[in-house]
Amino acid sequence: MDAPDRFAALVDALATDPGVTPPDADGARRFGSGTLRAGGSIFAMLAVDAVVLKLPSDRVAALLADGAGRPFSSGKGQPYREWVALPDGDPATDLALAREALAFVRSRRR
Repeated sequence: MDAPDRFAALVDALATDPGVTPPDADGARRFGSGTLRAGGSIFAMLAVDAVVLKLPSDRVAALLADGAGRPFSSGKGQPYREWVALPDGDPATDLALAREALAFVRSRRR
């Protein structure tokens, strides 16, 4: 399953969770249009070839060490400590990690 299909499966599974905002349905290509958000904060998004999740830095480091993910960068320098790109995966693993990302983002809200 490719990254867009995997991200679509996440949207289907999480879009109805309380406080989750799904990607913009109007198809406009602007910042935030390919993201899942909670309380205005992005916790999952689609990059060109990967599902990208916001997780605690130690969790990201573990996923990188296991080879399950790769560093995520906007292409302007150092990778982000709390973001991991998942180029490969299955929907069940993606969903479990996305739920972790959602919980992480919710825990950081003030």
